[in-house]
Amino acid sequence: MTSADDAAYTFRTARAEDTAGIADLDGSFTTSTVFRVAVTDDGFTLRETSVHPPLTKVFPDDEPDDEPHGDEEDTGRRHTVVAVTADGELAGFAAVSHSPWNRRLTVEDIEVAPAHRGRGVGRQLMCHAAEFARERGATHIWLEVTNVNAPAIHAYRAMGFSFCGLDTTLYEGTASQGEQALYMSRPCP
Repeated sequence: MTSADDAAYTFRTARAEDTAGIADLDGSFTTSTVFRVAVTDDGFTLRETSVHPPLTKVFPDDEPDDEPHGDEEDTGRRHTVVAVTADGELAGFAAVSHSPWNRRLTVEDIEVAPAHRGRGVGRQLMCHAAEFARERGATHIWLEVTNVNAPAIHAYRAMGFSFCGLDTTLYEGTASQGEQALYMSRPCP
């Protein structure tokens, strides 16, 4: 994997003019494996299994309340960082929120455009999110991911995240019905 170097990408706080690009970013993915969840009396287990044909997941449009925010909104508790190419193309973004009461930074959304995946953009976006977390005094970073997003799960694990919870009902009544929400966290370095 090559890394997202400064010459290829600029990382900065999202601006109003980034809103359309963020909304239009293709966050879909295709995977040949998913994580099967088995709930037990004492918790749950995960088993990565192959799927054939490969699964392609396209996420529905966000609800208006789910729009990413810059530093100026919500008294500094929300932040969106973008990765932009030298020619101004939006390569990815990470939208986060900070909860002071439990010192948690929640990754609300992180997406990298397909043409820029595997180049370290997601890792750099997460590094910028971690910097925001440190500035706010957060002690850990937390996120939710669907069990079918094996590529993201592998990336998060490589970034130091571990599983910390499960919600088997989060997606009921949505286009993602049948999937399970996995929660992952890592200490804030």
